[in-house]
Amino acid sequence: MNNYKSAIKGFLFIFLCAASTVNAQGYWDRITVKDSTLGLEQGFETYETSQFILKLVKASQTVAALSPKEDPDFDFTPGDRLAIRSRDSLYQLGDVNFRIRNTDSEAWSLYSTAHQRKPVKAISKAGALAAADLAATLPKDLPLEIIRYYKVEGGDLILAFDFKNPTDHKIELGALGVPMIFNNILEGNSLEEAHAKNVFFDPYIGEDAGYLEVKKLDGKGKVLLVLPEENMPFEAYRPLLDELTPRSIVFEGYHEWMSLSKAYAENEWEGVNQWNTPTSTVLNPGETRTFSIRLTLSPSIQEVSKTLTEQEIPVAVSSPGYVLPQDVKAKLFLKYDAAVASVSIEPKGSLSVEKLDDTKTDYAVYEVTGNEWGRTRLTLTYTDGKTQTINYKVIKAEDELVSDFGDFLFKKQWFDDDTDVFNRAPSLISYDYENKRQVTQDSRAWIAGLSDEGGAGSWLGGIMKQLIQPDQEQVAKLEDFVNQTVWGVLQNTEGEHTYGVRKSVFYYEPEEMPAGTYSDTINWKTWAAWNKEGAADPGRSYNYPHVVAAYWTLYRLSRYHQDLVTQKDWKWYLEQAYKTTLAMVNHAPYYAQFGQMEGSVFLYVLEDLKRENLEEEATALEAEMKKRTDHWESLAYPFGSEMPWDSTGQEEVYMWSDYFGYDAKAAVTLNAILAYMPTMPHWAYNGNARRYWDFLYGGKLSRVERQIHHYGSGLNAIPVLDAYRENPDDLHLLKVGYGGLLGSVANITEDGFGAAAFHSWPSTLDIDYLSGDYGSNFYGYAINSSAYLVKDADLGYLAFGGNLSENKNEVSMQLTTAAKNAVFIQPLKLWITLDAGKVEAVSYNSKTKEVKLKLAAKDAYTSDAYLNLPEGYNLKYSQVRGAYKITLKDKAISITLKP
Repeated sequence: MNNYKSAIKGFLFIFLCAASTVNAQGYWDRITVKDSTLGLEQGFETYETSQFILKLVKASQTVAALSPKEDPDFDFTPGDRLAIRSRDSLYQLGDVNFRIRNTDSEAWSLYSTAHQRKPVKAISKAGALAAADLAATLPKDLPLEIIRYYKVEGGDLILAFDFKNPTDHKIELGALGVPMIFNNILEGNSLEEAHAKNVFFDPYIGEDAGYLEVKKLDGKGKVLLVLPEENMPFEAYRPLLDELTPRSIVFEGYHEWMSLSKAYAENEWEGVNQWNTPTSTVLNPGETRTFSIRLTLSPSIQEVSKTLTEQEIPVAVSSPGYVLPQDVKAKLFLKYDAAVASVSIEPKGSLSVEKLDDTKTDYAVYEVTGNEWGRTRLTLTYTDGKTQTINYKVIKAEDELVSDFGDFLFKKQWFDDDTDVFNRAPSLISYDYENKRQVTQDSRAWIAGLSDEGGAGSWLGGIMKQLIQPDQEQVAKLEDFVNQTVWGVLQNTEGEHTYGVRKSVFYYEPEEMPAGTYSDTINWKTWAAWNKEGAADPGRSYNYPHVVAAYWTLYRLSRYHQDLVTQKDWKWYLEQAYKTTLAMVNHAPYYAQFGQMEGSVFLYVLEDLKRENLEEEATALEAEMKKRTDHWESLAYPFGSEMPWDSTGQEEVYMWSDYFGYDAKAAVTLNAILAYMPTMPHWAYNGNARRYWDFLYGGKLSRVERQIHHYGSGLNAIPVLDAYRENPDDLHLLKVGYGGLLGSVANITEDGFGAAAFHSWPSTLDIDYLSGDYGSNFYGYAINSSAYLVKDADLGYLAFGGNLSENKNEVSMQLTTAAKNAVFIQPLKLWITLDAGKVEAVSYNSKTKEVKLKLAAKDAYTSDAYLNLPEGYNLKYSQVRGAYKITLKDKAISITLKP
């Protein structure tokens, strides 16, 4: 009972402190004392189309609600908060922002329909549902005339703006943005309410092929697509920082779709490499130009590409995706009625693009290879004048990238100061990449305290690196870390909280410490500067999987390799993993009711306990996990955490639900993941699971902001790829999952630094300079590193994690993953894994159904391969712990698999 009270106290403390980053209710209270200016008292007008029910505020002609006609109770917009959001500088769908200047001027003038609202003048316009002259709600010095109108075309809704230049001089339009105001305010909603009424939206910032997809949190129902219509290429996606709705852990903020962005690139974004080339346009005297977007519905998330094709939007599909290892020959498939007229690459030479003569598919097919590390943009211009941009991230070959990551950790982040008063040595400690130094102090105690995701990230990354690419010297250092710093410092070895994991080893207790211990340049007067007692609290369950992963990895290295692990035997490490898992349930009961990030490691521990015939331990662990899973089964959406909504628990909830046969709950979980984890032709958003508050807790540049490939990408890829292997005809799952898998290593720098995430705001577009919680992301990569040989009905043979070659009935794949220990043969639904050893290449014969594996030669630490196959495949090798033990040779050997 005391443990439970302690956990509740800790939960409330962390949650309230997190919420205090923006005191949402207090902020709303300050807003409501302002006058309502939207004119709600004048009533509303409602219009029906074949797809939508559109409700407009009569006085402002902004959108009050937008519902699918077949589901009129659901509103894509925050219409439930319309009254409280009816003040100035609270944007509505239908607003517009722009910047203009005379062509002989340098200064830009900003205009917005939301800043000082006045009732607009309704006018008649042929074919429009509603139209208005916006002059009244814009400053009087505006030299333009602007008409906004809504019309229906082919059942879709068109939102259009006519910009007229009535003057006798040219006017340059340097920024034009339409705020995308949809209901992503989670504040005050239970998880069940949020999944029923809230939406998330993801941008493909791809010029004329760009779009915004708006999805319900439950992943079900129709998807709202916002498309470019007339003069509205998706050039940039700007956060509306002047929006008064308070951004917080329950509200990511709003953005606007920008078709012109030069005025921002010259000012707020100066010097930042944008996703697309910033542009402006000139309105000549007397000229009127229309800027419009189209709103349509796709039947489901999986059918977005089909809907885009129907809407005559260019569609691109890439295997393996848009994070491109330099040794991979990617395939890019383009589907559009017009042909490609020209291809350009920026920076020049960073990619090689070659058109292939492929008559087996309706798509135009290109081979794309990465030549230079870093961001690169492929621009396709079609014969009808449309332009499509595809942003790639070129990375090193995966094995080289992982090696560099390990080198950076052990050369730059290895902390061995044995005089450290917090006993953190030896360890891998957090790192500040901007200042090129280890982080030994931070006002957020955990960052320098080896715990939490933000402090454990570096050593967790170092541990997981060994799982797929072991290095004897690095393993020896990690054994020192685990046996000297984890066991006995980070983790209790005695007392009532034995095996309990502390929230931080570092703490702020100046009265107890020698003078000069703490920097006087850091603000220690924050809730996050935990004192000694707070730091020692074992009640945060999320700290336990990191430690379990460390023990489990050392067990695997000890059991399946020679002379890598020397200080303890395999059984000690496995039992430590087991006991730490049980300690989580006992010492952190409140948080343990939620899915944990890296919680899949508990399943891997259970499987190994069973393989080792440790029946008592396996039974006990399975029983505890069953209790947790039964609890999740009782909930509609069991995805809570310290935060009111989160995208980290789904990994474990899915894995255990699938393990115990709770198929309906696994499906609910998967659908929720697909709602916040899109696939689109842009490396930053493809497979990017939604995270937007962790820069506050694990980043250097601290703000609420959509994070690009934070650890949600790597962790959520685990259940998505697992689901794909169970549903191998669903290519959407593979595209999403592999996008997350490669996204998890996309932010490793050229010299090997693992960054917490990448900043999405166009004022930054760069990595965060703190290592933070990157280790959880790399856990996802290490656990999930795998290759897929696929035959798709539309696209033919595809490779994810390798390079293909075809010869009559046989298709071969050279693996390019760092681990080379897992491959899925999709036509046979065959999942092949190795506990030790590597697969260099695999071939599949479509006629005989034979599969041949080329196993790499032995090395100093790996003399045997341990090959796992499903039932129905029998090899003439002895089996050890369920795997075929195959003696490796001095050169590669070939194994033939027949069902």
